[in-house]
Amino acid sequence: MKAPAGSKALSIILLVVAELAGMSLWFTSAAVLPGMVAEAGISAVRQALLSSGVQAGFVTGALFFSITGIPDRFDPRRVIAVAGVCAGVCNLTLVGLAPGSAGAIAARFMTGALLAGVYPVGMKIAVGWGTRDRGFLVGVLVGALVFGNSVPFLVSFLGGADWRLAIAIVSAIASLGCLAVLPAGLGPHHARSARFDPGAIGLAWRDRNIRSAYLGYLGHMWELYAMWAWAGAAVLVSYAHSMPPDGAARLATLTAFVGIACGAITCVLAGRVADRIGKAEVAIAAMAVSGLCGLLTAATFGGPVWITFLLVVVWGISVIPDSAQFSALVADYAPPTHVGSLLTFQTALGFALTIVTVQAAPLVAATFGWPLVLAATALGPAFGIVAMLPLVRRKRGLPA
Repeated sequence: MKAPAGSKALSIILLVVAELAGMSLWFTSAAVLPGMVAEAGISAVRQALLSSGVQAGFVTGALFFSITGIPDRFDPRRVIAVAGVCAGVCNLTLVGLAPGSAGAIAARFMTGALLAGVYPVGMKIAVGWGTRDRGFLVGVLVGALVFGNSVPFLVSFLGGADWRLAIAIVSAIASLGCLAVLPAGLGPHHARSARFDPGAIGLAWRDRNIRSAYLGYLGHMWELYAMWAWAGAAVLVSYAHSMPPDGAARLATLTAFVGIACGAITCVLAGRVADRIGKAEVAIAAMAVSGLCGLLTAATFGGPVWITFLLVVVWGISVIPDSAQFSALVADYAPPTHVGSLLTFQTALGFALTIVTVQAAPLVAATFGWPLVLAATALGPAFGIVAMLPLVRRKRGLPA
């Protein structure tokens, strides 16, 4: 049942709480990886699988949700609550599994699959509450996702070496927090599909504006999760050039937390700006800054600690605010009854790409060094900018 307009603020707040809690599961293994490695000596391949396994699971889950149309056919609040609770339980099983084992990787895969019922489904609720402020609404939601992603790093930083306690805390936060969405209302622009229509996702290619937003999103995702998943590991090596190992490890964890968490603020601010000057324009500007930060972080690798710290924070600030605008653009151009499926399919494609980048990053770094990996992240924003320029030109009535 749709809620009265007066409950908009409360509904968005409840949705934000649920999204923040649920998405805190994403980087649990990355945040506690040093403790796992110290205990079990996990190989580089299995370290990467603990992170990319979540991506693989998310892609599988997102394809299932988008093709079946579940976000458009059922109450999205219940979908989020059930998926979030189950994801927290799956993540908690890591406490009893051998670090880096096949069972642990499978648990991360299932956690990712269930999170496909949290993040993109939450976007459907958010866009149902407005059109003129849609960039802001999705920006708030993605900001919650960003801060949620940073929570495991904060818990790990405060909790020290006890990685099992950190996992238990984050899992409890996720399972309980996702229940907060149940009392939220559905906005006046929310629409439910009356039937199963797998062909709806074909609009991702047939509609040229949606296609541009999809391609821009792929460029963005090439960079985003490689940066989020491995920035801590990369700066640890950089800091180790001039710091003792223990100090470098703690500062690297703190750097990852601050870099990711600060992006939550810019998601909200960028949303406000995007509703005024254009979502595509804001996305292009964010990609230009983040791509430059990747190149500069590579160029100054192993240099003064304060420069690396500052660059990673600015990178974290600029790497994420465009994500919300790609989703808002899809919602703008998609039929209301198919928004959930198209947003979920968009995230499925994007996260499928991250499987490659997250898995490849440490392997490339082991062979060629982290500076090359950091520089290569800039390829994504460059592609995304090229993909989005025709959309801007069409909007202004210019030939694309």
